[in-house]
Amino acid sequence: MKKSINLWAFPYPEQWTLEECFRIAKDAGFDGVELNFDLEGELSDASSDDQIRGIGELARKTGIEISGVCSFLFWKFPLTSNDPATRARGLDLSRKMIRAASLLGTPNLLVVPGAAWAPWVENFDPVPPDVCERRAREAVRELIPVAEKAGVYLNIENIFANGFLFSPMELRAFVDGFGSDWVRVHFDTGNIMEYQFPEHWIRILGSRIQNIHFKEWDRKTGVFNLDSFRTLLDGSTNWPAVMEALRAIPYDGYLTFEYFHPFEHHPEVLIYSTSQALDWILGRRRGIQG
Repeated sequence: MKKSINLWAFPYPEQWTLEECFRIAKDAGFDGVELNFDLEGELSDASSDDQIRGIGELARKTGIEISGVCSFLFWKFPLTSNDPATRARGLDLSRKMIRAASLLGTPNLLVVPGAAWAPWVENFDPVPPDVCERRAREAVRELIPVAEKAGVYLNIENIFANGFLFSPMELRAFVDGFGSDWVRVHFDTGNIMEYQFPEHWIRILGSRIQNIHFKEWDRKTGVFNLDSFRTLLDGSTNWPAVMEALRAIPYDGYLTFEYFHPFEHHPEVLIYSTSQALDWILGRRRGIQG
């Protein structure tokens, strides 16, 4: 398995350039970096094909891989919104994300297929669950030919708090319902930790898992939102059980740490300490021998 880290963990673009992020990730021991598609910036709706290709070339020149593409735009423009114009914009952006992933040289795009409810999004208009599922299926079905042509997997993420796909059985049925090898799973260990256990999901989802987010959460907090996630090994995750389940599938792809850095002081500490934590989780480090 390969170590990866999402660019959200870096003080980019406030403090560091993209080249600096790649260089520091490589120096810290990561194999890959996951990039985020936005409305503006170096990797965005405003980027040209040549600009996006250049990012991939910069990463390879630095010796780092692009482990995948994800985006917060799936919340701003949900594929299941009650507003037809918002749904259309979400589909348009999804097509551009597929193209961006292909231009970057990665086969992985994280897809949030829909949301019945998103409490962290201001003025979110709730969608009935059955309508949410129908719209999500319609949207993903429309994206499959685009993804297949580009050679990019539509990796459906499990998000407990969005009121949709609450169980691994539901996610499994959703993905299998398309009958396409290009629809797979982006599994996130932290997104279901409030009520369930990642090692159980991994066993049930099995070989459908194409890419993974490692997030830490502490069951003692009693709070579940973006601010409640923690640094690796500072929570309640049973990492030995998670790794045992991944090896049993078997899974040999990226393990991507996803975290939103506070961007205050010494941001490099999070990068290097996360790499070391992943080494412990992967069994690459051993305790002090007496």
